[in-house]
Formats: sequence, C-alpha cells, structure tokens
Amino acid sequence: MRGGSSSDRLRDPKHTVRATRTAGRQMRSRLLDTASRLFKEQGLAAVSIAAIAAAADAFPSQITYYFRTKEALFVEAACRDVLYVARAAEQHAGKQLSPPDYTRALVDSVMGADAVGFFVEAMTLTRRRQDLAPLVERTVERLHAEGLRAYAAEMAARGWQSRLDPETSARLFWTIAIGVTLEGQAMGRSADDLAAEMLRLLGPQADAPAEAARLRLVKTGNSAPSDLPEG
Repeated sequence: MRGGSSSDRLRDPKHTVRATRTAGRQMRSRLLDTASRLFKEQGLAAVSIAAIAAAADAFPSQITYYFRTKEALFVEAACRDVLYVARAAEQHAGKQLSPPDYTRALVDSVMGADAVGFFVEAMTLTRRRQDLAPLVERTVERLHAEGLRAYAAEMAARGWQSRLDPETSARLFWTIAIGVTLEGQAMGRSADDLAAEMLRLLGPQADAPAEAARLRLVKTGNSAPSDLPEG
C-alpha cells in the first residue's frame, strides 16, 4: 500500500516546515508583545534583551535571531502597535452616526492610546539608526493608505461630503496626530489635552447630506418632532 501511517506523515518535510513556521510566528509575536509592554513601562534604555527574553519565556538568542538588535525590536514593536491602534480606531469610528462624531471617535481612540507616543519614539530613534528608517517609512505610508481606504469608504457608504479630498484628509489626520503627540510629550500634556488640540487643528472634516440632518430626531412618547424644518 502506498498510504503511510500518521507518524510517517508527521515526518513529512512539508509538515515540519509548516510547524516550524507557525512556531516561529508565535514566538515572534510573543516577543513583540512582551517587548512592547516593557518598553512602554520602562523605556528603551532601561530594558535589556535578557529581561525581554525572561519575561517572554524565551532565550536572548531568539531575540537576536528574529530582530538582530534591541533597537530593531523597539522599532518593529512600535510600528506594529500604531497599526493595531489605527485599525481599532477605524472600527470604533465606523459605528458613529455623524461626521463630527466620526472624527471625534477617531481622535479619541488614537490619542487615548499610548501607541502614537511609542511610534514617535521609534521615529526619533531612526535619526541615529538609519538602517531602521525603512520600517518606519513603510508604516507611515501604510497608515496613510489604510486611513484613506477607510475614510473614502465611509464617505461613500454614508453619502457624506468630505471638505477636502479623501487622500488629503487621511494624510492630514496622521500628520497632525504625530505632531501633536511629539509636542505633547515634550510639554507633558494629558491624553485629553492632546485630543482637544488635535480636534481643533483638524476642524470639521465632512458634512452629512441635508436630508440626513432633517431626519435626525428622537421621538419620545407623543411629543412632536422638534428638529424638523417648519412649513
């Protein structure tokens, strides 16, 4: 018979390669999760490769195998975190019912997390480590591209009218977010202050159709609608 036993199949090189790749991805993810937490709590200088490995139940050699240096691990963790926060912010904002609420939800989600501050530190680190700059550059472009995709989709689905072209709005959002965070870190401002400043600088981003504004009401009991136009 040509069929092999289950033990033979497990020894198949293809199974071994897949298992090895899966284990590698899991280890990489665990190291990034652990490093992100420690870097945010203690800062880059205070965290050693040995400490990250111990907290992740790994060996220091695994960190250098996957990331080469502590600085490279720092930058990759920061880039991953800001992309995660961007995705979560888009999902939260997509539940809002008006353009101002949509913008506020985006801003509150992004400024309320520590991922942008972490990413700003990674950006400044690349001034000394130009070999790490391409990862930051790709992350910035991905923020802009995914922001554009999400914003344009919301405008089209809801019939909202963007005050600027969608690409400009998407780029403006992240440019302001990064700039406000950088200044805020230097000044020791709170997350609420950063959100307020970002909203001020962004200003209104889009308008809902007039008919949507006329229909925005809540009926309570037998009370007459209060915000329908007269006549």
